[in-house]
Amino acid sequence: MLKEAIFHDNTIRFVHAKSRECLNFRIRVGRQNMKRCQLIYFSRTNPDEKKRVDMVWKYRDRWFDYYEAEVCFKKVARYQKYYFCLKDRRGKVEYLGVNGFTATEPEDGVFEFLYANEGDIYEIPGWAKGQVFYQIFPERFANGRKENDPEGCVPWGSTPTRENYMGGDIAGIHQHLDYLKELGVGCIYFNPIFQGDFNHKYATTDYYKIDPMFGTEEEFRELVAACHERKIKVILDGVFNHTGIHFEPFQDILKHQEASRYKEWFYITEYPVSISHHNYECVGAYKWMPKLNTSNLEVAEYILKVMEYWIREYHIDGWRLDVADEVDKRVWQRARACLKAKYPDCLLLGETWGHGLNMMQGDQMDSVMNYVFRDFTRDFFAYEAIDARELDHRINQMLSSYFGEAKHGLYNLLDSHDTERFLTMSKEDKRRLKLAAAFQFLFPGAPAIYYGDEIGMTGENDPDCRKAMKWEQEEQDRELYGWYRRMAALRMKEKCIREGNYATNLCGEKEGVFGFIRFDEKDCIYVVFNRSEEENRSYIPVREMGGYQELVTGQEVVSEEILKGEHFYNGDVMVYEGKIGICLEPYAVKIIKKINGGR
Repeated sequence: MLKEAIFHDNTIRFVHAKSRECLNFRIRVGRQNMKRCQLIYFSRTNPDEKKRVDMVWKYRDRWFDYYEAEVCFKKVARYQKYYFCLKDRRGKVEYLGVNGFTATEPEDGVFEFLYANEGDIYEIPGWAKGQVFYQIFPERFANGRKENDPEGCVPWGSTPTRENYMGGDIAGIHQHLDYLKELGVGCIYFNPIFQGDFNHKYATTDYYKIDPMFGTEEEFRELVAACHERKIKVILDGVFNHTGIHFEPFQDILKHQEASRYKEWFYITEYPVSISHHNYECVGAYKWMPKLNTSNLEVAEYILKVMEYWIREYHIDGWRLDVADEVDKRVWQRARACLKAKYPDCLLLGETWGHGLNMMQGDQMDSVMNYVFRDFTRDFFAYEAIDARELDHRINQMLSSYFGEAKHGLYNLLDSHDTERFLTMSKEDKRRLKLAAAFQFLFPGAPAIYYGDEIGMTGENDPDCRKAMKWEQEEQDRELYGWYRRMAALRMKEKCIREGNYATNLCGEKEGVFGFIRFDEKDCIYVVFNRSEEENRSYIPVREMGGYQELVTGQEVVSEEILKGEHFYNGDVMVYEGKIGICLEPYAVKIIKKINGGR
């Protein structure tokens, strides 16, 4: 029964304000042979004029199908009542309202959307959609000026430890901007550069100063200007969940104890306070990083002033916000309201290691670091621990968590300063990294390169993943660099890759073979992976008959008709007009587009 399949807490419906005049509706239903899903809506003041909209299938995970509909109004969306009509392939029809399922259209007990306020609208800066990010750990990227090397600096390329320094600085980054531009980078994310303790600088001591070992404020100003000249955006790491012990307010507590005016800035658990995790809350019981009380209004105001200062004075383009899900959400709500009013194109990127939907409701973050993407990409391509069907489930479960353009801004990473490098996870099999990089660049969202991945750097978890960047040509994998450069160029050329829809069209038929479609109203690109040692011949379904070209090799192929009784993945919800026969070499990817356009 339809009712049994989709009720009992399985049906969830969402409504989201795309703009003040446009609403996006979504419903998820238990996976089955649904023939039609309709949204029925009407104005509270005009209940006799009901309108019906066919909802469009968008995603499918192991358990659910997800349908969406977009409704636009001439004025601000307000006081709209609505319910759903669901029809299965056997002709069974039921209606879903507030009180559950009924066999007839509900007279009352329907859902209602009240009013689209400006704060309800989720909107990401246009420049960040589909952008190519590049993460730089400043102390290990390049040493451009020896004069500011910290005392005891070890030779460049030494084995990294949590304590040693190698002299990376702003001048070194400036000297390699053309390298980044050539690679296809559109935004640099810098790990902390403010004055702080340790080589990572996550123990901030002065939020208004560049750490002297990196250079001066003027050098940073020149770096930002040089990036902007090359059309490269800059975002800084905002570490506002905790500080270093040498942060002036914390030093004041050590000096004045209970008489300190800053005692409410931190979570003091006992007096007298000394440098001990027993005296105050800190990050992971790490006594060198006391946790800020971000629920304190004075602390929240301080954070907001710091964030605005660097945007106003140095023209940075936004913030990556460290452990954003551990900070009082009211700080981010306030920051978004204030900063976006003055700098609407600034990016707020939050760190979280799970789904970030709770921070992307239009009142906090523009985007999040998408470790969920990293996990399933790692498990499929590096560890080979999951099969194609599990990958498909995780992909669609993740994509269905975000509305509209939110998925196009997700910071999709393979690794970072907090993880093993992807090539190490792949047992240094470059073929797996190339597949993962292609997957990353052709997938919805914003692909993020951790410095050195593009030239084949390896590394176990911290501190080994923070090795010095290799600049000697003979130490770099130039073929891998060329692959990254090609993927970035393809992404920037094809709008349907940067901003288009996603659907899986090949999955589970053969071991390690997985394919998806990226499409918009104009173009359609088919991507197929073979994650196995065996050559694989497959047919991929296409939405149009005609000639196609493989974009990496230039090889051309003509589609064939689908035979009677031949079925393809998701063929019950997607219309396929033909198929293409392809030969996939071991650990290969094919990227195919219809010649002369087509969708």
